[in-house]
Amino acid sequence: MIRVPFHRRSRRLSPRRFAASMTATIAAAAVLAGAYSLPARAVLADPAHVYNPHLRPVSRIADTRMPVDLPGTPAGRAEFPLYLSLDWNQPQPQVTRAVIVIHGKLRNAYTYFRSAEKAREAARESGANVDGTLLIAPQFLATLDFGMRDEPADLLRWDQNGWMAGDNAVAPAPLSSYAVLDAIVERLADRTRFPNLRHVVFAGHSGGGQVVQRYAVAARESGLLAKENIDVRYVISSPSSYAYFDAERPDADGKPAPFGNAAACPAFNDWKYGMEKRPAYLSERTAAQLEATYATRRVYYLVGGDDNDPQQKALDQSCSAEAQGPQRVARAEGYFRYLQMRHPQGLNQSFHVVPGVGHDGARMLGSVCALAAIYDTPGCKP
Repeated sequence: MIRVPFHRRSRRLSPRRFAASMTATIAAAAVLAGAYSLPARAVLADPAHVYNPHLRPVSRIADTRMPVDLPGTPAGRAEFPLYLSLDWNQPQPQVTRAVIVIHGKLRNAYTYFRSAEKAREAARESGANVDGTLLIAPQFLATLDFGMRDEPADLLRWDQNGWMAGDNAVAPAPLSSYAVLDAIVERLADRTRFPNLRHVVFAGHSGGGQVVQRYAVAARESGLLAKENIDVRYVISSPSSYAYFDAERPDADGKPAPFGNAAACPAFNDWKYGMEKRPAYLSERTAAQLEATYATRRVYYLVGGDDNDPQQKALDQSCSAEAQGPQRVARAEGYFRYLQMRHPQGLNQSFHVVPGVGHDGARMLGSVCALAAIYDTPGCKP
């Protein structure tokens, strides 16, 4: 059971407090360096600690909380932050569409919430009736987000980017990030609150696109929506990588073939890139079962036509990601071709290149094809 209070204004650190948080983080790194006999300057100069934005505490955490009961665990209950455009504790008979937008590895849910609001207005300008839309922006936090903050101990947090792969939270209870999305689905399937809901859309860009793609593979609770005749869609925008269902990867011509560099990259087929070493959330289902379900999902793949830089700073350049192609356009094309060849009978899925756009979440989620996927607006050409 989940209970969620109405959306309140989010808590944002003042510049002074955010600076203090950063100072404390760097100071702690220096202390740890001393504890391990490393020069403090080496820690301060390490790009992994200083220059990677996803390794810095977020400046804003949503005030809205989704309590999640956890029977049988020592914690008993956990809370999860998210942004909502409407109070979903109250019956909302006007809501016909829910759009769940997932942030990237910066964990900046408010930025994506605002982008979702702007995309909704763009859809309105295109002639769509968006008045019945509920916007939801979950916020998956990392342990490093709690320096200098008086947040409750029962607020869920993950080890850096573990939430992207469906890993369990490190505190206050081992709950998969995908189970959090299941809890949101459970809420939306409640006909006492949403008697007229017809569409649920998961949308994400970059790191958020990775989450949406893997959740489309993994999701357990979407059956609740199907029982209520609620259409479910997954809009995947420009992720760094995809979850493959076997050991094939695109060859030099972009066609699926057995991966020839496994000796140098032995983890290429581990989750979240493949089906080996899947987290507990997926472990009870075989790769074949996961693929069979995924092939029936309504999925839209989007990638910016100019998102083709193999050195783009947010691009996953691990060997497991490089096995899927040199950059995002190649990886997107290769993955969709892979699925088409494995399912010649056809897929309930489509692929679109958005011309003239690089790695830009706001432009991608506000593009003609994203609006068509989310709001059924016209103008997206195959």
